[in-house]
Amino acid sequence: MAETEQSVGPNAKGKNKKRQTQPVEESELLTVPDGWKEDPFTKEDNPRGLLEESSFATLFPKYREAYLKECWPLVQKALNESFVKAELDLIEGSMTVTTTKKTFDPYVIVRARDLIKLLARSVPFEQAVRILQDDMACDIIKIGSLVRNRERFIKRRQRLLGPKGSTLKALELLTNCYIMVQGNTVSALGPFSGLKEVRKVVWDTMKNIHPIYNIKALMIKRELAKDPELRSKSWERFLPQFKHKNVSKRKEPKKKSVKKDYTPFPPPQPESQIDKELASGEYFLKESQKRRKKLEEVKTKQAEAVTKRQEERNKAFIPPKEKPITKPQKASTSAKIDVNAIKDKVKKKKKKK
Repeated sequence: MAETEQSVGPNAKGKNKKRQTQPVEESELLTVPDGWKEDPFTKEDNPRGLLEESSFATLFPKYREAYLKECWPLVQKALNESFVKAELDLIEGSMTVTTTKKTFDPYVIVRARDLIKLLARSVPFEQAVRILQDDMACDIIKIGSLVRNRERFIKRRQRLLGPKGSTLKALELLTNCYIMVQGNTVSALGPFSGLKEVRKVVWDTMKNIHPIYNIKALMIKRELAKDPELRSKSWERFLPQFKHKNVSKRKEPKKKSVKKDYTPFPPPQPESQIDKELASGEYFLKESQKRRKKLEEVKTKQAEAVTKRQEERNKAFIPPKEKPITKPQKASTSAKIDVNAIKDKVKKKKKKK
């Protein structure tokens, strides 16, 4: 028996090596088979439960108080199935979820935290309770600080909704997510792949890129995903390339200031009044001479102004230039009239009559 085992051993190792060396395509490893689902987490996977108690709390606005009062029994019923305790404090305006001794799923408390966060962000209970499913996730996108100007922020947020909510509905159908735009946040609920696309579209919209461009790209991707040959290939050649044109509306000033060349030396000091008087020789004149010189300058300026005014007055008396008279041209008598030919024509007409 030992001999046979020894003889079989090397061959088996050789076969294993051959199996290990066979190339495996990366696309096969990365792709998930269609219709595959992970097994649900049951009590048999964690029979001893949790060691410590975990809890999460979140505040809610005043206008949500009436709705939460109505739907809170349904929230407690949904969380009791996973052995999670839920409390509503109307005095403080907070919701709290805590694990119990019977809780066996360690991740259910995180899902319960997301549930109360979605309820606080105006998501209806019928949609928010879906977060307790294994294949669901949520994303709360903060958009309040992405745009500084309040009016511009409201316009871009409205652009995300579209006319009568058509843009938001199209985005929900393409991503398989529920989207709720409320105040300074956008709440999304759905699969992980869809949440990634929703976040990209929301951020691009706040950066002044219209959501219709991303919706067109998502529609093309949806069609390409149906083809099994194109799944592992790049889709860049199929997707449209949109250039972002941002034309500045700033008016250019009439007087443009030209920057001078930089020089390390300071500009020359301007001449003072005394320096100017020394250069012209006025500094050495007497006061009476200076007064006489100023009076002469004033008189010359007055005389120039009088002559200019007189010239402007005389312009009205200057007659305008008249156009030259053109003589009428006589009719040209160069062409001679053939009288005999006219007589012959008249005779022929008379004969016909």
